[in-house]
Amino acid sequence: MNLRFVSKRIHAYLDYPVAASLMVMPVLLGLGESNPLAFWLATITGVAALILTVLTDHHLGLIRVLPYGFHIAVDALVGLTFVLAPTLFGFQGADALYYWINGAAVLCVVSLHQPEKCTA
Repeated sequence: MNLRFVSKRIHAYLDYPVAASLMVMPVLLGLGESNPLAFWLATITGVAALILTVLTDHHLGLIRVLPYGFHIAVDALVGLTFVLAPTLFGFQGADALYYWINGAAVLCVVSLHQPEKCTA
């Protein structure tokens, strides 16, 4: 059984809701109590994720100029940044928990990514 089941199509369907969540949840959860950057890092990352999704070469990309592999690499960088953010920026409580959970989720999705078949 192949555990790498997150296809390009599945990933594309996850992108828009995740971007929206990153923009909305900081407001709903009141992030930024331990450090205002906890609010802004998620919000700005959400806007960037939306732009990245719109520009990615997958079936839900609107302007397909960025390779899907680049998108995956950016996602991995975001996941790593989110996991490290509480330590790097002194996030505590709900701020830290938000970043650890989201970072772990992003890294999980990236690690379960199904590589595309090469066509030569």
